Amino acid sequence: MAQKPSIPKGTRDFSPIEMARRNYIFDTIKSVFRLFGYQQIETPAMENLSTLMGKYGEEGDKLLFKILNSGDFLKNVDDAEITERNLVRLTNKMCEKGLRYDLTVPFARFVVQNRNQIQMPFKRYQIQPVWRADRPQKGRYREFYQCDADVVGSDSLWNEIELLSMIDMVFDRLNVRVAIKINNRKILSGIAEIIGEADKIVDITVAIDKIDKIGIDSVNDELRSKGLSDDAIRETSSAAGDERQQRREDRDLVAASCIVRSRLEGS
Repeated sequence: MAQKPSIPKGTRDFSPIEMARRNYIFDTIKSVFRLFGYQQIETPAMENLSTLMGKYGEEGDKLLFKILNSGDFLKNVDDAEITERNLVRLTNKMCEKGLRYDLTVPFARFVVQNRNQIQMPFKRYQIQPVWRADRPQKGRYREFYQCDADVVGSDSLWNEIELLSMIDMVFDRLNVRVAIKINNRKILSGIAEIIGEADKIVDITVAIDKIDKIGIDSVNDELRSKGLSDDAIRETSSAAGDERQQRREDRDLVAASCIVRSRLEGS
């Protein structure tokens, strides 16, 4: 019996009705981006690994889809290296390109490469698929779209206000109620500096980002595996716990405001 056709795990087909719904959402997002003066760009699905590697931390590097070199991809690999099975070294010799992991790093490369052709401040938006060699599970895919809007060449806080306004307008046009939460990496950088681990800011932020998914104990174990002392972990966990408490209070406040608004609208 012939094998039934299938697609790789973590990917999806989209039917005509699903495409119509997705395109409506994308068109709504694009219209708001353009309203605020953002210009659309696209970058290749693949980038040089020299561009991608080292930008996402050790764990992120492992999730990059790497592309084998064309032709004899083993020509730079000797038998001893194959026997040794050092996957990192082998990959570096067999692969020069990889699928983009996000839209931020390719955008940074685009700006550097085209800095003489773009006018600053440069406001760009980009809506394209990205790929991550993650373990597929419910709600997590290996191929998915990201919608990015960024400003380069300006440090004005008005840009931040504009981005918040754009997010609010997109969801308003889609008739979706949301609570917008603001995060500032400078806070995490300050924590890393205070505990004497400023050089591990990437490891700290990656670990803290998993608190809701794996719990504080597992996060502490991950931080410990990255070389943080127990004292540093305690201080980091304390700060992260305060932030989680604030998020719970924010959710309660939003819920209360929605109840009040609903009663006012019904009166």
